[in-house]
Amino acid sequence: MDMYQEGNRLVLAQGNSQIWIEPWGENSLRVRMTAQPQMDANDWALTEEIPAIEPEITFETIDVTDPWYKTEEFKHYHQTGRIWTFTNGKLTVKVNPEGWLSFYNQKGELLTEEYWRNRNRLNRYCVPIRVDARELKPVQGGTDYELTARFEAFDDEKIFGMGQYQHRHLDKKGATLELAHRNSQASVPFYVSSRGYGFLWNNPAIGTATFGTNKTEWTAKRTQKLDYFITAGDSPAEIEKQYTFATGRTPMMPEYGMGYWQCKLRYRTQDELMAVAREHKRRGLPLDVIVVDFFHWTMQGDFKFEPRDWPDPEGMVRELREMGIEPVVSVWPTIDERSENFGKMASKGYLVSADRGSNLHMTWMGNTVFYDATHPGAQKFVWERCKENYYDKGIRCFWLDEAEPECSYDFDNYRYWAGPAMQVTNTYPVGYAKGFYEGLKAAGEKDILSLVRCAWAGSQKYAVLTWSGDIHSSFRAMREQLQAGLSMQMAGIPWWTSDIGGFMGGDISDPAFKELLLRWFAWGCFNPVFRMHGERSPWYEREQEFRNGVRQITSGQDNEVWSFGEENTPILCKYLFIRERIRPYVRRLMQEAHETGAPVMRPLFYDFPEDKQAWQVEDCYMFGPDMLVAPVMEPGVTERTIYLPKGSVWKDAYTGKTYEGGQTVTVPAPIDVIPVMLRDGKDYPIYTE
Repeated sequence: MDMYQEGNRLVLAQGNSQIWIEPWGENSLRVRMTAQPQMDANDWALTEEIPAIEPEITFETIDVTDPWYKTEEFKHYHQTGRIWTFTNGKLTVKVNPEGWLSFYNQKGELLTEEYWRNRNRLNRYCVPIRVDARELKPVQGGTDYELTARFEAFDDEKIFGMGQYQHRHLDKKGATLELAHRNSQASVPFYVSSRGYGFLWNNPAIGTATFGTNKTEWTAKRTQKLDYFITAGDSPAEIEKQYTFATGRTPMMPEYGMGYWQCKLRYRTQDELMAVAREHKRRGLPLDVIVVDFFHWTMQGDFKFEPRDWPDPEGMVRELREMGIEPVVSVWPTIDERSENFGKMASKGYLVSADRGSNLHMTWMGNTVFYDATHPGAQKFVWERCKENYYDKGIRCFWLDEAEPECSYDFDNYRYWAGPAMQVTNTYPVGYAKGFYEGLKAAGEKDILSLVRCAWAGSQKYAVLTWSGDIHSSFRAMREQLQAGLSMQMAGIPWWTSDIGGFMGGDISDPAFKELLLRWFAWGCFNPVFRMHGERSPWYEREQEFRNGVRQITSGQDNEVWSFGEENTPILCKYLFIRERIRPYVRRLMQEAHETGAPVMRPLFYDFPEDKQAWQVEDCYMFGPDMLVAPVMEPGVTERTIYLPKGSVWKDAYTGKTYEGGQTVTVPAPIDVIPVMLRDGKDYPIYTE
């Protein structure tokens, strides 16, 4: 292998294969590998401008004294037996003569290293099983490669981030994760390690990540190159700051986003929606956002209000704004074959295509095809239709649903402008949000926010508020959403929420569901965004109507804070006012997320990295630096056991009792209380006005 310096880049070349190691921001490196003469030019998530950095590159020649190396086979080591050292701030990579990479921090401590199991005595893993750390295997008959990258496993390592997966475990060590989006699953392949580094798999291809006890292994089924970013830091906060510098930071959240969002399966008509908004104001209840959900349109892909149900959008928007309420309108990326836009979009290549079989992607409420959100022309076209029919009528905030996109998940059958779905499909939600962000910005908007049902690395810079999809109404699902939200935050997506009460299966007359809703609503008050939503079963038993042979979606069951019984209304309303009282604190957290990439809600170790026990806790979290929140996630519970990180003094916001950190305490949690512990003398008006 030939190794040489090329500007600020270290190149490892062998035949057509090249490996590039470059500084990529403070204390950070980017590693790329191709098996072709030229490196693939896609930067994927690493699109932010990075200032030029001059790394420290040195090498030392190995004194080869083992007789084994003096054979004819290994005599080349006498000329090329060098270990290269490439340092950028706190991160150093050492490259042995075979091109094997090991990463160290500024203290000389090993962070991670590649997993090689080959016969090479220059490496301590000298075994004959011939397993390489990096493999780009050509797919026969094509130009794609199947990629595998392997790293050593460490017993003491914990892994946090990777986006949103529906399971209970915050620590991903031991997990195998599909690198693909699905409804309620968002693959955002960045993690923070307890060993002091962050790692981004900068590849939007379908694949897997396995954090095993014997090795860490990444795969991409079809790709053109290996590409990853690694950063070192003395704290999780420093790692997040460096990662979001490279992939982009979220804008400052608009003021309306920090309050309460009212939503349900759908408000069937303009009159229904306005009646709810007026009732909120009549009762003197805070309300910042109300949502016009799906199937308010004439046809999927028309991107316009159905005038029979929404006769005066401009008047609706005007009255809502006078009440201090921001309207949000749902947009789907599905284009019905009968839509007025279908023919033009198809002729211009703006629709996702299929390699075989029918090109229809969904047959729910019409025969539809997804538009190609990776296509710059398609992004612009869809935004122009939405500008004409929504923005010009006063709508400035959009709900970008179905953003995975929710096709049949037969990834090998779809093709985008950017390439085959197997190579690029995970960038779909990025392009979807980007089209609206750039359109709104060009229209003069400064406070931009889009509610999106999926995200990938870098989505945050396009003002995405991700929610966790169509989850079940159960305590199990609530518990899973806690780790999903924290994992999204650690993956660099600070605006996150879930459907309060879950989306599917919540019967508003069921006492068990009412208990779940009360607990979830209290937790939602301490989420980055406080948003009620859900289909509320049995929604389908209400009125039925068909237009043009297609059944119309009904209004669904009631889902307002006064809909769940007189005994529960005061509890729900209490949290509306708590959110208002802590709003200045929420605003501060949003500013920090914008300026530094800090998660709004984060695991305990983020603020207490020196406390080993804090790395173990998965059932509570920090809401910013001052509040420890412990949601109740089981039925029939009236108290919570909480670990309080050491080094701080904690006060129970409900009882006022104080505790020294470094211990586990049990605190009261009656049905109208979510335990919140305040740190080091901080005092926020949570349970006292």
